[in-house]
Amino acid sequence: MGNSPLQNRVTPFGEIIATTARGTLMGNRGIIHEPGTRQLLTRRWQHPAWICCVLDFKDYQHPIMGAGAYTELFFLDEATALAAGHRPCAYCRRRAFNTFKRAWSIATGESQPRAPIIDRQLHRERVTRQRKKITFTAPLDNLPDGAFIAIDGHAYLLKENRLLRWHAQGYSAPQKSGKLADVRVLTPFSTVAVLRAGYSPLLHPSSHN
Repeated sequence: MGNSPLQNRVTPFGEIIATTARGTLMGNRGIIHEPGTRQLLTRRWQHPAWICCVLDFKDYQHPIMGAGAYTELFFLDEATALAAGHRPCAYCRRRAFNTFKRAWSIATGESQPRAPIIDRQLHRERVTRQRKKITFTAPLDNLPDGAFIAIDGHAYLLKENRLLRWHAQGYSAPQKSGKLADVRVLTPFSTVAVLRAGYSPLLHPSSHN
């Protein structure tokens, strides 16, 4: 194995790839690796609680892909994590989770949405039993900032009426959306509604260029 990068970086398509590029957030879907080899198992989730966490929390340290309670996954930023089907962790990102939950309530009309309810709904919207990414089609001008769309096999972040192409290292220079009408949306339907209701995800610094 040598110094080869581990397969633990998540793309907006929900794929888990190996790259030397570092992420700004961590998350997990349960245990989906073999500790002895630090290789992914066939499964891509163990439970429906796909969360997005900070990299450092209370000096807690855990060997990456070691023996433990979960497989550490990494994201370029929170918008990427949301597109892949994750949501803010209620433990290390409590404030973000509460904000997400309030926006979920506005979007769905649920007065007291709980994490298990949110997780089950997101799981229905993000992936099939055959591990295929679920997407939907929507008018581009009806999508909020922070959502991801796919064009010609590439993922693009929507920000201020511009499209930013996703790369493992960051975003390329923004470009105008042009005359696009209906587009393929990568971010789950309910998460798009949460973004529309006011939730603002953390973005990689390259998105501000």
